[in-house]
Amino acid sequence: MRRLLPAVLAAALLTGCSTGSDAVEVNNGGEFRFVAGTPRGEVIPESERASAPEFSGSLLGGGQFSSEQLAGDVAVLNFWGSWCGPCRVETPEFQEVYADVRDEGVQFLGLNVKETSDQFALAFIDRFGIEFPSIYDPRGEVALAFRDYPATAVPSTILLDREGRVAAVYTAEVSQEDLRSTLDLLTAEG
Repeated sequence: MRRLLPAVLAAALLTGCSTGSDAVEVNNGGEFRFVAGTPRGEVIPESERASAPEFSGSLLGGGQFSSEQLAGDVAVLNFWGSWCGPCRVETPEFQEVYADVRDEGVQFLGLNVKETSDQFALAFIDRFGIEFPSIYDPRGEVALAFRDYPATAVPSTILLDREGRVAAVYTAEVSQEDLRSTLDLLTAEG
């Protein structure tokens, strides 16, 4: 039994960032909620979109970032952690999409959350060759700014249209195909 307990605890920790109909999330207030995975996410009709909150923070590797820097571009905001298994799959795919669209008025911004040290996040970025910037936000302050959207699950991705409105929300790992199709839709908007 003593040998089994560490394995069970490790499995429980690893599944903490998973999604699906039985996934559980704990917010900073200690409230437990079930989080349903949304593999394809939700694209919000233009007439129903609300302005994204303003936010700022320190970038991994140095410097500051403000949401004002996203003005006029389509933006992909990805909430991630080096400890999150789905992030290890998703983030390199995001880099591939970023490399293809960064000159088309599309910005990517990572938001590193719930990380115990920025060194883990920097090692993750280096390992996967990530070129887009990330805010180091261990306390999840930016996610709290997006409290009207499910940004506290990790990974979560929020896409903003050129007017700075929330246009799509994903609360699970996003496939490269889904990300590309949503970006095509948003960049085609007037």
